Amino acid sequence: MSRESDRQRWQRNFADLLQELRVAQTGVQILFAFLLTLPFSAGFDRTSGFQKDVYIVALLAAAAATAMIISPVAFHRALFRQGRKPELVRFAHRMASGGLAFMLISMVSAVLLITDFVLDRSIAFVLSGIAALWFLTFWVFLPFARRNWGEDDIDDDDDDPKVLAGD
Repeated sequence: MSRESDRQRWQRNFADLLQELRVAQTGVQILFAFLLTLPFSAGFDRTSGFQKDVYIVALLAAAAATAMIISPVAFHRALFRQGRKPELVRFAHRMASGGLAFMLISMVSAVLLITDFVLDRSIAFVLSGIAALWFLTFWVFLPFARRNWGEDDIDDDDDDPKVLAGD
């Protein structure tokens, strides 16, 4: 079995990253759209000052996540056909990671907003904390705990931070 060239690996890494961004992009756009329409729905005028503050955090975090997750498209347009795929992959990797962090903040804030609106505040904080831990478990803890899975595989370096950082 022949090994792929550096150029082929960068091309595959970019294609893989685009697939991941498509999934995240859809989710963050739906969340952002929901948050954009929320103030115009019946009952929003009954929210407390705290709930409005949490709403603003959720909205701004969703906006930041949307910008970061979509930014590799603009970067790709700017670098199109310049042979700078490694730079594009590194940038897109950073933007995807930052976008996921802002998406986490937005989702947990949205959970806090809604649970605080319908439940006692102490229960809302507990449920929001559980939601945060749930997301962190699947988005941070498990992936980092399992980073060495398949260490002996041929193409294990496609997600190697040294390769992505250009080291």
